[in-house]
Formats: sequence, structure tokens, C-alpha cells
Amino acid sequence: MNTDPERKYSILVVDDIPHNIDILKGILAPNYSIMVAINGNMALKIAQEKQPDLILLDIMMPEMDGYEVCTQLKSNPITQGIPVIFVTAMSESDDETRGFEVGAVDYISKPVQAAVVKARVSTQLALADQQHACEQLVKLRTLELQASQKAAVFMLGEAGHYNDNDTGVHVWRMAAYSAALARDCNWPKDQVDILELAAPMHDTGKIGISDTILKAPRKLTAEEFELMKQHTSIGHSILSKSETPLFQMAAEIALSHHEKWNGSGYPHGLSGEDIPLSARIVSITDVFDALTMVRPYKQAWTINEAFDYIRQAAGEQFDPQLVTTFLALKPEIIRLKQQWDEIETENK
Repeated sequence: MNTDPERKYSILVVDDIPHNIDILKGILAPNYSIMVAINGNMALKIAQEKQPDLILLDIMMPEMDGYEVCTQLKSNPITQGIPVIFVTAMSESDDETRGFEVGAVDYISKPVQAAVVKARVSTQLALADQQHACEQLVKLRTLELQASQKAAVFMLGEAGHYNDNDTGVHVWRMAAYSAALARDCNWPKDQVDILELAAPMHDTGKIGISDTILKAPRKLTAEEFELMKQHTSIGHSILSKSETPLFQMAAEIALSHHEKWNGSGYPHGLSGEDIPLSARIVSITDVFDALTMVRPYKQAWTINEAFDYIRQAAGEQFDPQLVTTFLALKPEIIRLKQQWDEIETENK
């Protein structure tokens, strides 16, 4: 849609009778850039390639009538936003309802009157511009909201590891693994996107755990480990304050990502499919990434060693079906690891 005051609006006039086209051109050419088509197929081609600001469309045409042309215009994402005004003989006015049903915004009756044509065209172009401006504003606000949401995720992810020995891009790397695994499980794209943002917040509850435990350069004592377990409930308590899909998923992941397939995990000893699927995915990717990282109490495992561990823990710690899918993703996981390792090196 034209939003540049220095450029003329473009109008496509569609009619199989040249005399009718000449009349409309004579009325509109002084103020608008006019394109013409003498049949439906030509109109669809021009609309697709040139994307006029408005279309004046005759109804009674051979081969493809105006209703069919309008229907096809509205079914094409490229042309569906172009306003269509039907230009029709008085005897066809009873078909106005059908015209509106297929997507027209207005009617002009033949024989046309210059003042009516100018007024209807001007009104519909103004309305289309207004709609376009609203759509752009919605897009802008959506982008701003998404940016704010990502910033909140970043801060919560960082907060959860502020006093931890997990350094660098661990939460983002495992989030990328999680998204890859969810995609291969045929999750809808919007749900994959939510999971990729929710996964980095899985350890948000560690903000409530003493740094003497988080930074302990050794295996935790039984008492310390009981305290460490509380990070799942703390994270859930923090994240569940929001009712948005993102933070609701983040809350369930935070609570359940240490549950185990055989029921021996914490905090509630859930087993099998009683564990939320999002948490089952993150439990695999979080452990895999942790194994391949250097910690004060261990060296980094090789990729093959980490994959072997995941394989051996299928049916015990991890969902066996998800493990099979994860193992099949090995080339993609290696590619993502290399990508994020490079980012981590550049940020040091």
C-alpha cells in the first residue's frame, strides 16, 4: 500500500470492454497511475507482479467473472490485502451480497459517474492506508514485546546461574538443543519457539540457593544436595507468577527437569509420561550439555562419551523415545555445539 505522499496511488482497472476502461481512465488518470487488464487471468498476473493499491473490477467477463477473480485475489497472500471495488451494471446490483462475501469492499454502478468514482476510490484508498498503518503499528508493538520478553528471559537465565559454576552460553546452547529435539518430534513452530525461550530459565530457582553450595568444587554432601533440590520448587514459584504460555512452560520445566523416567527423580518422583514433555526434553539436553562442559569437579566429556551416557540412561533417567530421537539428531547437535562454542570463545 502506498504510504509515500510523493508517489501516485496505482489502480488496476479490469474490464473486457475497452470503452469502459477508457471512461475510468479518463476519470482517474489525472490523479492516479492506471494499469489495465481485459480479462481475469491478466488481472491476476498484474496484481501479483505489480501489487496495485486498488482494483476496479468488472463482474461480467468471459471465461473468468469478477467474483472468481476476487476470490483468487483474496486467497493469495500477496494480493489479499488489495481493496477491490466491483464496477457493475444496475441490473447486477442484486448480487452485491455475493460480492462482499468474496471480499469486495464497495460497488460502483454503471454507467459510472465521475464524482462517485472519485469519491469511492478516494475513500477506499484512505481506509486501506489507515488499515496498513494499524497493521504496521501492531507489528512494531509485537516486535517490541518480543524484544522485552527475550530480555526478561536473558536476565532470568543469567540470574539462575549468577552464583553457579555454569559459565558462558550453557543455557542458550542447551535451549538450541531443546528446540532441535522438539522440532524433530513434530512440535508446531510456535511451541518450539516458546520452548527455546523457556528452556534457559530452567535453573532460575538457583537464585535461592547458597553460593557455598553452588560453587562447591566437589561432590555435594547428602544434606547439601537436599538443599540443592529446592531450586526446582523455587524456580517454579518464581516463574508461575505469570500466566503467559512462555512462563507457564518455563515454570513446568523448572519444576520437573530433574524428574526421571523411572520415578527416582525429584522433587515429586514423577515417572514416565506423567513428567511434562517439555521437561523430559530439557532434562536430556541439559545433562548432555553439562557433561560436555568443564566444571571445577570434572573435565569435559567428549561428545561421543556424552551421547553414550544419554543412550545408556534411556528408560531409566530419560524418556526412551526422546533418546532415540536425540541420538538420531547427532549431526545437528554437533553443529549447534560448534556454533555456540564459537560464540562463547568470541565473548571471552
